[in-house]
Amino acid sequence: MTLDPLLRTELAAIVEPQLVRSIGELGFLGTVVETGGAVDVELVLPVTGWPNLELLEAAIERIAPRSHVAVRAMDEDELLALRNFLRAAMAGDPGPGQHDHGADLKPRFLDRFSKTRVLGISSGKGGVGKSSVTVNLAIALARAGYDVGVLDADVYGFSLPKMLGAVNDPIVLGDTVIPTLAHGVRCVSMGYFVPDEQPVIWRGPMLHKAIEQLVTEAWWDEPDFLLIDMPPGTGDVALTLSEVLPRIEMYVVTTPQAAAQRVAQRSAYAARKLKLSVRGVIENMSWFTGDDDKRYEIFGSGGGEQLARELGIALLGQIPLDVDLRAGGDSGEPIVVAHPESEAAQAFVALAKTIAAQGPARVYRQELKLV
Repeated sequence: MTLDPLLRTELAAIVEPQLVRSIGELGFLGTVVETGGAVDVELVLPVTGWPNLELLEAAIERIAPRSHVAVRAMDEDELLALRNFLRAAMAGDPGPGQHDHGADLKPRFLDRFSKTRVLGISSGKGGVGKSSVTVNLAIALARAGYDVGVLDADVYGFSLPKMLGAVNDPIVLGDTVIPTLAHGVRCVSMGYFVPDEQPVIWRGPMLHKAIEQLVTEAWWDEPDFLLIDMPPGTGDVALTLSEVLPRIEMYVVTTPQAAAQRVAQRSAYAARKLKLSVRGVIENMSWFTGDDDKRYEIFGSGGGEQLARELGIALLGQIPLDVDLRAGGDSGEPIVVAHPESEAAQAFVALAKTIAAQGPARVYRQELKLV
């Protein structure tokens, strides 16, 4: 039976949520055959267990209620074509001639005129809740309507996959990595490529190469925000990120106690020595609200405010200590998702609004000089 061309056009326009492109562009739509009022639709996917298969099937069902979906895995040529398409799309789709050799194409979000804001979430030491802040801030931004990615650059202490609750591993297409998608946030971490109990023991050059690849060879597209969960301290990763992502905006996470504030200060000074923009301080574990609605400052008070004052920047937010915040990190149910009305979740929502309202850091163009 002859297929209505409009039907295929409608099916081809379905947007794949993880890649944010239509299944027609991606080559995911195979044969479409209409027989006796029913429609047989073939989906051609990189892997048969594609993470968003059910969502694609539901979208097809809405367009063609009497449909049957069959899934086929891509062959090598189709996988190569998809890889080339994604590499070209990351670079702004420079033209058909580039689709066959996208290895040297620079991702568009690295361009200094890109809309993408890269937020480096840093701390002077571990244990201040930097990763919890990164995860919940990312989800709060995504729920505010922004396109958000998260890179877990804490290579030695990766934790984001578990905290984010991502159930699928990234999909690797040659030299291109398709991040996982959880709660509207795309995520890549070394934790996806190394067994959880295995330590990463690398020298500087290997570390530099790994971070560079996670930044430039993952399908970030051109997000509104790319959050980088940085390792504590001022080591090799900070140096690498300053080279690969010179537009990165640094946000320093600290706790209220004076000792944590002094250590966090070093992280901010290191960023400035690398000529990175330090945009604000985030104070975590600021207080605990008891059942009597009274605030208890378990870790003291004033550390975040003092750090912001000494650095000449703003204290952007204070996140209260909450059992559900800690538990959500262990169970993969971030508090912004599991308890959106809680005091801590609302603090992350407010923080997301504040950071978004800041706008990007000023970019000084070398070609503009006073003579």
